[in-house]
Amino acid sequence: MSSIYNCPHCGKKSFNPIKKAFAGQLNSKGKVCMECGRKCVNGKGATTFNAIYCIIAFAAIVVVYLNSPKTLGTDYEWIYYNELLINAGIITSIIIVPRLVNAFFFKLAPAIRIEPVK
Repeated sequence: MSSIYNCPHCGKKSFNPIKKAFAGQLNSKGKVCMECGRKCVNGKGATTFNAIYCIIAFAAIVVVYLNSPKTLGTDYEWIYYNELLINAGIITSIIIVPRLVNAFFFKLAPAIRIEPVK
């Protein structure tokens, strides 16, 4: 896969969508640029999107749990039988959706995390 995203440090195209998807948000270690060797992450927009998406997904898990009646014969009977699958899908989406969005929609930024020296 060819590199189509520019490094914020050196300006050269050294990131492809897969590498950019796993660069993470501002609080992560980031990925190393192949040209200059400095670390890059997805910017503030990606961090904000990830936080908002995780809050909405957590709220959806709580709503599914509260609307899953333990007695049958209600309007939400289908949730009772599929609660585990619905919650597993929501938790999986917390991992997959932000990475897909990061891969294509947000700009790269320099990593600001300070790593401990060995």
